Amino acid sequence: MAAVVRGKAETLALRRRLLSDSCRLFYPEDPIKIVRGQGQYLYDEEGAEYLDCINNVAHVGHCHPVVVRAAHGQNQMLNTNSRYLHDNIVDYAQRLSETLPEKLCVFYFLNSGSEANDLALRLARQYTGHWDVVVLDHAYHGHLSSLIDISPYKFRDLDGQKEWVHVAPLPDTYRGLYREDHPNPAGAYASEVQHVVNSVQEKGRKIAAFFVESLPSVAGQIIPPAGYFPKVAEHIHRAGGLFVADEIQVGFGRVGKHFWAFQLQGEDFVPDIVTMGKSIGNGHPVACVATTQAVARAFEATGVEYFNTFGGSPVSCAVGLAVLDVLEKEQLRAHAASVGSVLMELLQQQKAKHPIIGDVRGIGLFIGVDLIKDTATRTPATEEANYVVSRLKENYILLSTDGPGRNVLKFKPPMCFSVDNARHVVAKMDTILTGELGARGAADRSLEPNLRPGARTFQDAWEGDSTVSRESSRQRREQGAGAWRGFLSLE
Repeated sequence: MAAVVRGKAETLALRRRLLSDSCRLFYPEDPIKIVRGQGQYLYDEEGAEYLDCINNVAHVGHCHPVVVRAAHGQNQMLNTNSRYLHDNIVDYAQRLSETLPEKLCVFYFLNSGSEANDLALRLARQYTGHWDVVVLDHAYHGHLSSLIDISPYKFRDLDGQKEWVHVAPLPDTYRGLYREDHPNPAGAYASEVQHVVNSVQEKGRKIAAFFVESLPSVAGQIIPPAGYFPKVAEHIHRAGGLFVADEIQVGFGRVGKHFWAFQLQGEDFVPDIVTMGKSIGNGHPVACVATTQAVARAFEATGVEYFNTFGGSPVSCAVGLAVLDVLEKEQLRAHAASVGSVLMELLQQQKAKHPIIGDVRGIGLFIGVDLIKDTATRTPATEEANYVVSRLKENYILLSTDGPGRNVLKFKPPMCFSVDNARHVVAKMDTILTGELGARGAADRSLEPNLRPGARTFQDAWEGDSTVSRESSRQRREQGAGAWRGFLSLE
């Protein structure tokens, strides 16, 4: 029986009647009805083509034929749970093990990144015998109750911070406590984690795990300074905890240089647990936890079976294997590195041209453009970022914002995103920032200082404004570190 063909208005009306308002749409004022996808493009019901710059779930491209064939072929033969022997699950585990450090050699298969992080939390608590968790500010680790509790991005708008959750400063070298002028930001931010650990221990509590997104995403496309993870791991291990690397948004070659984003922190750094989701199945609901023999054995010692009805099914593993095949055969890691380098360079050129761009940061096809109202204070330009996203959508380009101020334009496109795509997006951004947004700023005097053509550059403001010198800013941030720790101790 053919599916009912509805107009966009009817579909929207049905959604509003049948789904909760908390299940939000992109572009709620004028949502798009997407009916087809291919590669890095999405198509609406009228056939209009949109360039997708944000879908890191369709990792190797929407509806990649190799992945689709793998799912269809296995569906025609068998799809059942993992309590029967089947080659797909062991083949997939073997292939994944070849991408990871040797120590990470035991795998659990699940349906989603949220399930993976929930299991990681259980593993850490069972292995350590401890309960408390250290996370980064603005972190998001999933939508299960256990993960909302360790996601400041969510819990600060809900029930607040639990007594067993401890928040360390985000290692953001653009607008955090320690910035680009600090001689050792990795050490300084790691010391903040040590302060948190000390505070926890002084209260008689014990740490089970440090959870971290290898590249914090919803926090604003953050690139932690190199060397930060190893130093944090030292503090956490000394306290008896485990280091959990959440690779759900950034794994599988997105960073280009490495297969896993945690590898950016050094060849010798190995987390105790790695969680995977989203891109692992290119849209199919599959996820994974990788850990050590020691952690897995401690979990097994409870005598309680771990079982996931759909995790590790023959179809899910066939899809996962197909994604790995495509990554390898199409050399998408190298592609991400090459295209990402071009995109970063083009965006840096825009930063030099438009003072509203305060920072361009990223690696591979994980990039953030931080829009600011003022070069001295770096106040987030939230309204302007929303305007840019809205205008790009009208130009058939799908982009979004992230960060605490919702002012960071985020790029996490399918890995087949091309150099031509990069040039096209940046050219449209340039048009908006040069003409349309500048005109809007001229009409709104509150936006004028950072949008008018003659606005000072970041370097001019940084070096020329005696009231906001590098030294005074540094001193205020270091004073703020003490205030931060005092604030956390009250929560």
